[in-house]
Amino acid sequence: MALGTRLSRRERQIMEILFRKGQASSGEVLEAMPDAPGYSAVRTHLRILEEKGHVTHTTSGTKYVFEPVTPAKKAAHSALSQVIETFFGGSVEKVVATLVSDSETKLSSQQLERLAELIELARVKESENHE
Repeated sequence: MALGTRLSRRERQIMEILFRKGQASSGEVLEAMPDAPGYSAVRTHLRILEEKGHVTHTTSGTKYVFEPVTPAKKAAHSALSQVIETFFGGSVEKVVATLVSDSETKLSSQQLERLAELIELARVKESENHE
């Protein structure tokens, strides 16, 4: 499910909470938010997220319980694809080059080794697909 609408900062915060918790009422979302707005603002954001197709709700007694429509991994992939396209012209190579050459990233030897392993796995899969 490709969700074409971008999220505001508050909407992203709410989605992060819902991904972490799996589901939550508006009160639970409010409690988990840093620098939380008022309760009615949280309810409004949840309604907007539902209108955009990002969350759905069920009722539990008298309260609505919200949960993400898209699994976190799929949503993360979609968001990352958008960043790669927007800032790196669709080039994963440019993303990796930026991350490994940026002094602020500070990758450990273990992380660099794991990246090398992932690249090797990608090579193996690529060669298997061409056989």
